[in-house]
Amino acid sequence: MDYRHLGRTGLKVSRLALGTMSFGELTDEAASFEIMDEALEAGINFFDTADVYGGTQSPDMAKGYGVSEEIIGRWLRQGGRRDRIVLATKVYQPMETGPNDKYLSAYHIRRACEASLRRLQTDHIDLYQMHHVDRATPWEEIWQAMEQLIREGKITYVGSSNFAGWDIATAQSIASSRRLLGLASEQSIYNLSQRTIELEVIPALRHFGIGLIPWSPIGKGLLGGLLEKVAEGRRSFAALQTRIEKIRPKLEAYESLCRDIGETPAEVALAWVLHNPVVTAAISGPRTVEQLRQNLKAPSIRLSDETLAKLDEIWPGPGGEAPKAYAW
Repeated sequence: MDYRHLGRTGLKVSRLALGTMSFGELTDEAASFEIMDEALEAGINFFDTADVYGGTQSPDMAKGYGVSEEIIGRWLRQGGRRDRIVLATKVYQPMETGPNDKYLSAYHIRRACEASLRRLQTDHIDLYQMHHVDRATPWEEIWQAMEQLIREGKITYVGSSNFAGWDIATAQSIASSRRLLGLASEQSIYNLSQRTIELEVIPALRHFGIGLIPWSPIGKGLLGGLLEKVAEGRRSFAALQTRIEKIRPKLEAYESLCRDIGETPAEVALAWVLHNPVVTAAISGPRTVEQLRQNLKAPSIRLSDETLAKLDEIWPGPGGEAPKAYAW
């Protein structure tokens, strides 16, 4: 397994991060333990979760949020593992139905962090990520809350997720005024079929030295050999068929190219994401050990310039970075 610094920090993490969103919902505890054991054995030291993972992500619906953290906590309790992983979780989503049980007030950040620590059965979180931007809360308040958690040893680094480029710039400006490191990483949706962040988010991350952690690098299965799976009867429902028909020529060209270069579509999708120098690690969110194993080869794949050019033809991006992409 290859490792890379998390943005401009001195912390090194594996090029694949283990995403645990399915734990407790699509993957039971025994299978989740097996996946984490396998990931650790394969050299993955970066585990990503969130306080809401594990079920329907709303307290107004069926309970389930917090379950992923609880499963990880019980796995860590077996001993000998906590210091071998970089543990990341998130704050923002509603965890209860009260007016202060969500978002990024200092009040909620403190309580949410303490609750995550209890569920994870640890005394510190290595990377504490804001799951979404909260433009109703001033950055001075947010950074004050994060500073306090850092001083108390409850968190080490701060990250963001789903931020716009100007949110990242604003956050860093205020952090700099407080003499803080600021953001170490940003999690954004990024894959061959969804390249919007190339306009402004990626340039902002590069400028500030913030590591990109793409989520959904396989496009929720779209880039994982979908046509072949449907043909074999492994994936088939009406909504999926409608989605496929809208982009069938792209999928056919993509899967054909993958066969030509002798790699699976999922491996190529992950390798393409990891090819970007701003990317620190890509999140692999397997539901089974087999799916995890299928992704392990991706960091070692080197895509040729010719292959990269063909991928751009099939899945064109926004035309470059802003404002050149649209202004001249």
